[in-house]
Amino acid sequence: MGGYDLNETEQLWEWREKIANLYYEVRSSRDARAAWGLWCDTRSTMFRDHPQSPIEPADRKTFEGPTIYPYDPSLRLTVQFVPVTPERITVATGVDGDLSMHTFARTKGLEARLGGELTLYWIEGYGGGVFLPFVDATSGTETYGGGRYLLDTIKGADLGVVRPEGTLVLDFNFSYFPSCAYSSRYVCPLAPSSNRLKGAVRAGERLPISK
Repeated sequence: MGGYDLNETEQLWEWREKIANLYYEVRSSRDARAAWGLWCDTRSTMFRDHPQSPIEPADRKTFEGPTIYPYDPSLRLTVQFVPVTPERITVATGVDGDLSMHTFARTKGLEARLGGELTLYWIEGYGGGVFLPFVDATSGTETYGGGRYLLDTIKGADLGVVRPEGTLVLDFNFSYFPSCAYSSRYVCPLAPSSNRLKGAVRAGERLPISK
């Protein structure tokens, strides 16, 4: 009889636990640059060694880790957090079915620095979670063409909650590629048209530099 692969399920559980613990360490640190260094090193190790890595198994031994821009403190930005009227969108994600989410807030304070503002989404379904994808002027040249993620709290990528005074810190140094950037095994939700920045976000994950 068929059934679930228990070993694979346990591996995925462990992967999620490691990511959740990593982001807890990031949120707990008072040194943003040191937390970023931990984030880079931990992800490199997981991508190379963990059985749930998005890197194809044949390529893992030689994979040196995601390529990351140097840390840029000017791209750790405090923005206002403005509620918006919810608008629901549905995205096809292959064998996983459709993903439904709705808008719940928009930033105020990125326009001058990055040429646009970003909408935050709440992924619907059991538990739910915050999702913040974006595309910028580097997409398709220096970074993955489908954009990057900054927050995906269902998967553990959680940099922290809104501050009491209605502001939110967005540290673009923690931007990362969706798994579909590494393998066709994945179908990922990409950034909606409302989350396209005119400016270049040269922080976080980037494409490897040609040697």
